[in-house]
Amino acid sequence: MGNALEWYDWNVYALMAPFFATRFFVSGSAGTALLSSLAVFAVGFVARPVGGLLMGALSDRRGRRAAMLLSIGLMAAGSLLIGLTPGHGRIGVLAPILLVTARLVQGLSAGGEFAAAAAYLVESAPAGRKGLYSSFLYIGNLTGTLLASGLGALLALVLERDAMASWGWRVPFLVGGAAALVLAVLRRGMDETLGREARRAAAGVGVLAPLRQHAGAVLTLCGITAGATVVYYTWIVGLPAHAAARAGVSRGRALLATTLAQLVLLVALPAVGALADRIGARRLVAAFSGGFAVLCVPLYALAGVSFGGLLGAEVLGLLLFAGYGATAALVMAELFPSGVRGTGIGLPYAATVAAFGGTAPYVSVWASEHARGPVFPCYIALLCAVTFLFARFRLPPDRPAPASA
Repeated sequence: MGNALEWYDWNVYALMAPFFATRFFVSGSAGTALLSSLAVFAVGFVARPVGGLLMGALSDRRGRRAAMLLSIGLMAAGSLLIGLTPGHGRIGVLAPILLVTARLVQGLSAGGEFAAAAAYLVESAPAGRKGLYSSFLYIGNLTGTLLASGLGALLALVLERDAMASWGWRVPFLVGGAAALVLAVLRRGMDETLGREARRAAAGVGVLAPLRQHAGAVLTLCGITAGATVVYYTWIVGLPAHAAARAGVSRGRALLATTLAQLVLLVALPAVGALADRIGARRLVAAFSGGFAVLCVPLYALAGVSFGGLLGAEVLGLLLFAGYGATAALVMAELFPSGVRGTGIGLPYAATVAAFGGTAPYVSVWASEHARGPVFPCYIALLCAVTFLFARFRLPPDRPAPASA
């Protein structure tokens, strides 16, 4: 529940930016103000690696619960600050300054949440159920995304445009911030999964020492994340825009296709996680990345044909992605000893997401305007081929659970 609220608060910003842009930025046109607000969205991605390092180290030294409490507290603070900050007309330049500050705080939170949650899920899972528990990391991510888009759509349908621009855009931030505070109270009751000896050992070394000592594992984590994060941000964010530009699919129908495909993925994730407990996680990551390396170009082309083509490409692509999404926490956690998992996952994962996932929409637009042929889907296929090689040759051998489990 806390993980879902984290990603709800993270995604609400991009959804509400068109409504509040001119409230914070006065630069002559609504379009320029929107670009300024989206630039602040990018600031959150810049802060994620810092949050991954700081809170990853905190989770190794003080425990997973402490890091996850801080993470959700920061996300709540950032959302409430955005929801309560007066506009530029009332407090002048302080308004955009507070907006940037809030987004930096949210970026720190999002960067730290993934590593602590991934380690916690795997460490708390009973024998023979680590794959199933691992799948709940992306279940939380998807649930939060769907909640954000659902509430945003509801408000946009119920309220007039002027009301949304005046005060309606604040509602999702205030709801998310208040709910995150409630979830922070619930997180205080979680059992700690990292033992005291491991915490003492982590406190005796430098913050960056685990990354140097486990450089091979860090490189492997970056390798398996690169292809997956580009696929995720392209299929969730970029593909609807591609279908609208190529096939003339309306924005509403394109978002409908993406929402339906995400619901299919939501149902598939626990099933694929349970499958990982039977056949091993490495096979599923290899199946995802190898499948996308081969099918990405035709699926991308299919999405630009019609609404039906978009829906089919979305569903097939996200079902393939489930091979990674359901096992990511398990695969990453098993690359590192328990006492350095927070640090080992935090910074490398957040930096890879920022470098490849955060830039995917920009690369897509640039390729469509400046290159001929399927340059962007070929770029995705190449990254997935790299992920396949890391999955095949660098991940630890699969150790499926005994049949009795």
